[in-house]
Amino acid sequence: MPFHSLGLKVTSPQSFLCSVCGKSHEGAPTDTAFALPDDVWALPEEQRSARAKWTSDLCQFGERYFIRCLLPVPFSDTSGYYGWGAWAEVEWPVFERYLAIYEVDATDEPEAKGLLANNIKEYGATLGLPVRIRFGISSQRPKLAFAQSESHALAREIQAGMPASRYHQILVSRGNA
Repeated sequence: MPFHSLGLKVTSPQSFLCSVCGKSHEGAPTDTAFALPDDVWALPEEQRSARAKWTSDLCQFGERYFIRCLLPVPFSDTSGYYGWGAWAEVEWPVFERYLAIYEVDATDEPEAKGLLANNIKEYGATLGLPVRIRFGISSQRPKLAFAQSESHALAREIQAGMPASRYHQILVSRGNA
């Protein structure tokens, strides 16, 4: 199974237990993170360690390069968003540039192009969808966006916003409700 979340477990309707920090947080989870790009995660563990190098923000798999980003889906009936911590596959020049700007304010950087490197099952096939990468301040991951002309279900939901009923569906599908 290519999806590997942070393992959030809802402990009550008003809180959830975070597997990263081990603490209970108020409210329901509003993000899901992929540990690695799907193609890297699909490798058996011993091959993965031998063939790929990664941190929580960057991954190199042979001559393929990936950047961990945030793909925010705004809520339509309340403030905030549901964030998908997804990976984007990029060309070497984009990866190299990100290494150079990693610790600085890069909000003035031009957008970069990439391909979504995770399949988000709630939206059908998303692996390989073209994305735009917007760099920002060093304390935040780059944000992903789609071209206005993209007609995929995920792009349409980002444009329209996610209603509460859809948010609940995602929590249920991820085992968080």
